[in-house]
Amino acid sequence: MSDTDPRLREIFEAVAQAIIAHADELTELDAAVGDGDHGHNMKRGMQAVLGELDVLSAKPWNEALKAAGMQLVMKVGGASGPLYGTLFMTLGKSLDMPPTREGVAAALKAAIEAVMARGKASAGQKTMLDVLVPVSEALAAGRSTAEIVEVARKACAATKDMLATKGRASFLGERSIGHIDPGARSSLIIIEAVAAQLGDVK
Repeated sequence: MSDTDPRLREIFEAVAQAIIAHADELTELDAAVGDGDHGHNMKRGMQAVLGELDVLSAKPWNEALKAAGMQLVMKVGGASGPLYGTLFMTLGKSLDMPPTREGVAAALKAAIEAVMARGKASAGQKTMLDVLVPVSEALAAGRSTAEIVEVARKACAATKDMLATKGRASFLGERSIGHIDPGARSSLIIIEAVAAQLGDVK
């Protein structure tokens, strides 16, 4: 990859459009266990990313990821803005240039650890981490893009039967069981969008 990879624009645009297209679904999921604003907030953040697409795509990967993360921090409300912003900004800060598969895996691991620290959370609490952590492990293990997407899909579906012990959903106690976590679902949407651009996904 060169510093200004032409795929960068396509990937950012695909991720943003995918989240925007699923905004109503994310809002419905969040309405069941939270305050019902996840879809709307994520849509606003991704619209800001689309508005900066020319600027972002002119940057190298690491700088573009940091800039996109800043957009999400500023535009996405609730807990999602700081968490997704931290994910993207730390990915950018941790990514060696030019990017390699091993470098991306290490940067994603660092970004997830930053999200854990920011949210004071870990996997198993019915959050976005329940998709991101197994995806990070699959990437580090050298799994194919299609296999990584399948890991993400199963991990997202598994949040339906989990008891929420973090975030607003934890206030529901046992009633949080039976609903897919909206953060896990938005993470899956992002992973599917990135994977579709990289290929090897059915």
